[in-house]
Amino acid sequence: PPASFDWHTLLHNKDKEIARLNGIYDGLLTGAGVDVFHGRAKLIDPHTVEVGGQTYTAANILIATGGWPRLLNIPGIEHVITSNDVFFLDELPQRLLIVGGGYIGIEFAGIFNNLGTKITQVYIEDLFLMGFDDDIRHALHEEMSAKGVDIRGNTTVEKIELVNGREKQVHLSDGSVLVVDEVLFAIGRVPQTNGLGLEENGIELDRIGAICVNEQYQTSQPHIYAIGDVTNRKNLTPVATAEGMIIARRLFNDQDTNISYDNIPTAIFSQPPIGTVGLSEAEARAQYTNVTVYRTRFRPMKNTLSGRAERTLMKLIVNADTDQVVGVHMLGPDAGEIIQGFAVALKAGATKAVFDSTIGIHPTAAEEFVTMRTPVES
Repeated sequence: PPASFDWHTLLHNKDKEIARLNGIYDGLLTGAGVDVFHGRAKLIDPHTVEVGGQTYTAANILIATGGWPRLLNIPGIEHVITSNDVFFLDELPQRLLIVGGGYIGIEFAGIFNNLGTKITQVYIEDLFLMGFDDDIRHALHEEMSAKGVDIRGNTTVEKIELVNGREKQVHLSDGSVLVVDEVLFAIGRVPQTNGLGLEENGIELDRIGAICVNEQYQTSQPHIYAIGDVTNRKNLTPVATAEGMIIARRLFNDQDTNISYDNIPTAIFSQPPIGTVGLSEAEARAQYTNVTVYRTRFRPMKNTLSGRAERTLMKLIVNADTDQVVGVHMLGPDAGEIIQGFAVALKAGATKAVFDSTIGIHPTAAEEFVTMRTPVES
């Protein structure tokens, strides 16, 4: 039978999976002897927290409240949705404007485009995904455009009006006016620190509201710690998990350890996905005198056999003075899975000679990382 999709089935399955995961986490906490109190917490004094009208005291306090979608102060902003709302929509939108060119906007563009929604994506920069390798950014732009996503750089939203009951009429800075079912704002996230009683209790925040911490994750109140997105350092779930483990070991096992924020791998689940670890080409050239770049772009075998035009891009960045590989980047199927393995190689200080002496697995896309021999520029 032909493939089919039902939005309400997706929402139901999403709810089931979240409930399953929450049940696992609750079980782990209670099994470890942790008392869990559900509610919004607020610091009353440096050692006291109020939750649901009850107060609790502690020798040490950890803040890990994460981030919250950022919005702009423009006319009609009350008509937009954020990533918090997307999977609670009653119906699949047929026309969607995505505002923002970061992880979240790019991923939702791919999801909804694949579900048949007409996507327009606007962002303030020349090109999306600032901070990622330029070749990867350009290649993803090309692939998304080929899939029918209307991508507009250097474009912002000026105002939003509600028309015909629930449609949104959006005025853009390029002079165009769009009528869409939903406007998804994905222009970034801000630390979720409002209303927690932090500054009133001597905890320093930076200009965007992030909690300032030292290398031991201590705030300006040394017995109060903060980790994860609320500190606005490396906003990735595995990083926050690692930070939490370090604090637990330090407080309860007397182990003084730290994590390195260098060479942390990351993936963007775009269509096609991105996997990356280490320095971009621009970062490497700013940091090292001599840089060698290896790059290949090709259609994977499964695409050639099926007639799909989508191409994969793979790239290595090498410090030519030491032969050390300092960046590994990929755009293509399973990029996150593949880059996770190469992150181990970078953390171990692997050289290009080590890559060259490694036997590849054939036929895979990943083998290209150990068979690239000719630099494209140096």
